[in-house]
Amino acid sequence: MKLIFQLAWRFRSSKQQNGYISFISASSTVGIALGCFVLILLLSVMNGFERELKDRLLSIIPHGELYAVGSDGIADWPQAIASFETDPRIESIQPYTKATGMLQKGKIMKAIELVGIDTQYAQNDGMLNSVPTGQWQAFSVDPKGVMLGAGAMKKLDIKVGDKVKLLLPQLSDDLSIRAPKTLWLNVLGVVNIGGELDNHIGYMHLKLASETLGITHGVQGLRFRYHDPFIAPIITREMGYGFSQEVYMSDWTRTQGHLYQDIQLVRVVVYITLILVIGVACFNIVSTLVMAVNEKQSEIAMLKTMGTTEGRIVLIFMLQGFINGLIGTLIGLACGVLMALNLSTVAQGVEQLTGIQFLSGDIYFIDFLPSQLKWHEVYVTGIIALSLTILATLYPAKKAAKVNPASVLGH
Repeated sequence: MKLIFQLAWRFRSSKQQNGYISFISASSTVGIALGCFVLILLLSVMNGFERELKDRLLSIIPHGELYAVGSDGIADWPQAIASFETDPRIESIQPYTKATGMLQKGKIMKAIELVGIDTQYAQNDGMLNSVPTGQWQAFSVDPKGVMLGAGAMKKLDIKVGDKVKLLLPQLSDDLSIRAPKTLWLNVLGVVNIGGELDNHIGYMHLKLASETLGITHGVQGLRFRYHDPFIAPIITREMGYGFSQEVYMSDWTRTQGHLYQDIQLVRVVVYITLILVIGVACFNIVSTLVMAVNEKQSEIAMLKTMGTTEGRIVLIFMLQGFINGLIGTLIGLACGVLMALNLSTVAQGVEQLTGIQFLSGDIYFIDFLPSQLKWHEVYVTGIIALSLTILATLYPAKKAAKVNPASVLGH
């Protein structure tokens, strides 16, 4: 085996090798390295977006919801919460009432969705991470307090301490539209979630929301947070079908699931595209070895006359191509890992240098480029690249083994 490796390395680094062959060989190595590098980097970015989706957005919005059919609300909801809390898959439960209407400040109006929350149950909610402590305390003691999304406050030119009017639509018994209910609320806090949610979400007190909307039992529904948000559709439907009264069921995949689906779609497209890029680079190995076989026919013929078997000839040229692929793969993986681990810092540096922001917090739920390296993806990428390299060497190696010493050395 040592002799096979020495011959493969000698053929690869021969000073008499044609310059064009050397160029194609270097191109294959660079192509494989570039494909591995970009694949690791983009997969890490997708992982980063998925992590931020889970840690930021899904720490604020409910993972699942059960809400009553009709205006009576959830009957005996404290007992229902106590029953659900025994499920180990559930992290926390919160009663709520949702009021959809228009906020008015002066002559400016904007659609808003205010969620009535109980401050006692909200202590375990991730929403508190997006509200300053002082503002949360002020909201807790004011029954007419409201906290609004940063985007909504900006569009209405509202500041903490202002008063706003909430207009809620009403229907009469014959379904005709009546004059809207009006509430004056004190803006006591700003909720900074990020992205589009900031433009149309806010929080008010549960009791005030339920009384205003005429919810008989005090709460319209229950919101759930699960330890694993990605199984929310299964758990929510399981609880909804077994609930003691008729309820509607919803989960985050119905309201915000497009973000997760987009991430997964981009991940698949990136993987397929860059595996094809690596495959194209491996075709250069085929070209390199085919030309090397044609150039080294006399050496191959001499090796065969000295007793080298066809199997060893095959191994020599497979190893020669494999060395190119291995070098490219190791360089690409090393650069990809290094960049993935420092991507956020590098991106911030580029933003400061160019003055261009890659992600806007007004549009996306984050304002920086995230990255999370997963080592199993590094291993899979390396295995795929080396597997394609080995496949690319088979045809040229078999062609080298079929060289006829008599016809080559007879000239």
